Amino acid sequence: MNDDETMYPIGDVARRTGLSVSAIRFYADAGVVEPSGLTPAGYRLYSIEAVARLEMVRTLRDLDTGLDDIRKLIAGRTTVHELATAHLEVLEREASRLRARRAVLRAVVRQRGSAEQIALLHRLVTMSDEERVRLIEEFWADVSDGLNENPQFVAELNSAPPRLPDEPTPEQLDAWIELASMVSDPEVRRAIRDDLNARFTDGPGQMLVSPQALASYESATPLIEETVEAHKAGVAPDSPLGQELAARYLAWLGEMFGASFEDPETRDEIGRGLLEIEPAILTDLEQTAQGPPASDPQERYQHLVQVISGTLESNNAQLAAYARAFTWLSTALTPTTPPPPTKGPAHRADHRIPLTSALAPMTGDHGREPAY
Repeated sequence: MNDDETMYPIGDVARRTGLSVSAIRFYADAGVVEPSGLTPAGYRLYSIEAVARLEMVRTLRDLDTGLDDIRKLIAGRTTVHELATAHLEVLEREASRLRARRAVLRAVVRQRGSAEQIALLHRLVTMSDEERVRLIEEFWADVSDGLNENPQFVAELNSAPPRLPDEPTPEQLDAWIELASMVSDPEVRRAIRDDLNARFTDGPGQMLVSPQALASYESATPLIEETVEAHKAGVAPDSPLGQELAARYLAWLGEMFGASFEDPETRDEIGRGLLEIEPAILTDLEQTAQGPPASDPQERYQHLVQVISGTLESNNAQLAAYARAFTWLSTALTPTTPPPPTKGPAHRADHRIPLTSALAPMTGDHGREPAY
């Protein structure tokens, strides 16, 4: 021991480190931080370096680090980075478990669930990624029964499955519990299956989701995106670019339906129809700010998927941008058409059916995927 080195008795060390005297003795006896020396009477003394090690031990123990790991660190057999990385992984797993438990308890309180429901909810929230994928795929395979003659449309139905992030928020966990419970409900499945078959197995609905129609919607996407950009850039609807985009839109409609839409009367009718899109969509977004009701399971499903995947806000913003672009396109088609009212009619727009009476492409394909 260096005579010039300041040594501290165990009582002073306890005051400096915040550890109890008994804890300091325990760490010495356990071989974690041994005293630097002894007084002639046999009392323990600690150097400033030993005090610093004890302070580090206290910090690590506060983080639930085991004594073996602390010994390795002090002995130089591991590094602070390696120790922190390993401990962080443990803490993140524990945090994930705590978030899952909280989500289950919140759902139980909200639903006043039974013991059986608690077990079910816990199973749903602790599913692996593979199990979640299988659940959703099996749900769509069930509800699309009867649509097998149109496999492309069936594939589109589950083209944007929910993707729970590695570190979900409480809201995302709540949404997953609700979604998983909903898709496991035979009554919900029956209602969605009946609705899909009623709307898309024959007549106009079948035509609107035919492979030819789906390909046509896809081909219109660049045109609509260019229209959005033109509107954002402040391009005038009656400018050469505005008129070019309007002509391309009419040409797309003509190819879609095998007819010409170039005459002034039809052009004006289409332009006025496009005016209905923005107020209807904005009204819909306002009315469904908290999500569609459970009585509309298809819309509720799409909402929950976006909450789980963290895309709801960006999708809604994109949908609103498309809605404004259609108003701009309407003006390009019929420059004398009056602007739409600031608020739409007091009813929810049905974005699930592509090509509404406004003869617009599937705006929902960009905001509420898939828009059926």
